[in-house]
Amino acid sequence: MVFKRLLGAIGAGGPSVDTVLDGRAALPGGPLSGRVLLRGGGTAVEVEHIGLELIARVEAEHEEGESEGAVVFERFTVGGGFRLGEHEERELPFSVPLPWEAPVTELYGQPLGIVLGVRTEVAVAGARDKGDLDPLTVRPLPVQEAVLEALGQLGFGFRSADLEYGRIGGTGQQLPFYQEIELTPAPQYAHAVNEIELTFLASPTGSEVVLEADKRGGLFSSGHDALTRFAVRHEDAATLDWNTEVDGWIRQLTEHREAYGTHTAYGHDETHPVHDSGHHHSGPGLGTAVAAGAAGLAVGVVGGMVAAEVADEIGDFFADDEEED
Repeated sequence: MVFKRLLGAIGAGGPSVDTVLDGRAALPGGPLSGRVLLRGGGTAVEVEHIGLELIARVEAEHEEGESEGAVVFERFTVGGGFRLGEHEERELPFSVPLPWEAPVTELYGQPLGIVLGVRTEVAVAGARDKGDLDPLTVRPLPVQEAVLEALGQLGFGFRSADLEYGRIGGTGQQLPFYQEIELTPAPQYAHAVNEIELTFLASPTGSEVVLEADKRGGLFSSGHDALTRFAVRHEDAATLDWNTEVDGWIRQLTEHREAYGTHTAYGHDETHPVHDSGHHHSGPGLGTAVAAGAAGLAVGVVGGMVAAEVADEIGDFFADDEEED
């Protein structure tokens, strides 16, 4: 166990902190639990506040090009108002709710290259210090997993995933950024599209599914982006025939040229209505089995990036972020 000593505003000889998250991946909208471990320094101190910040590495487009940086997307207070004695050790368990729109960082245990972290802030005697930073892993909700599983079975492949600063117009988006999962087209759609981009915007009732296609140009037409949205309910995860459902979405996206939108500098400018697909089809659920096609969707993560490389990237990003702080 590695404690980080708070040497910044608090001063040498002050308390140290270590935050330990529960080992399993969290779910969007579900609890994030763990323990904040404090160890007193050479003198007793008054701990006024212990907070957690959820941070993400986010990309932004602007006139000069693209840049990336850390964005805090949620804050929690998990303790404070007590005296920490000299060399005293204290454990503070916590359980806080993740935002429903928390990005997915892994699929079937395979990392997607998304960088999320939990940063601990401790305030002692009026001085604040960001004392600990830990990687955060989030797995998809069942209804999100069902959509991804269907895409894998239909023949779509994983290309990359990132977080984009901005908002998708006409949606219920809450966070200041959204996740894009970029997919290579299935063979039956390769003639029509170069790429499919998928965004989930979850809520307590379900999830909006935003699909954007980079459509190929024809003999007498140029390529363009087509965009459409669908609403699904959490309870649909185990009841719909998702292969048929998702294939219908893709057909609508690729065949109807009037359903289109464009990127703006900070997100999508999109005004088409949500298509409620929650009751279109009924059929056998996919159960808990992971289909081979869906597993294949996660195999080529970030162009072959393996888990160890993703871990190194997360560590480097956290280290750079701490140096800037």
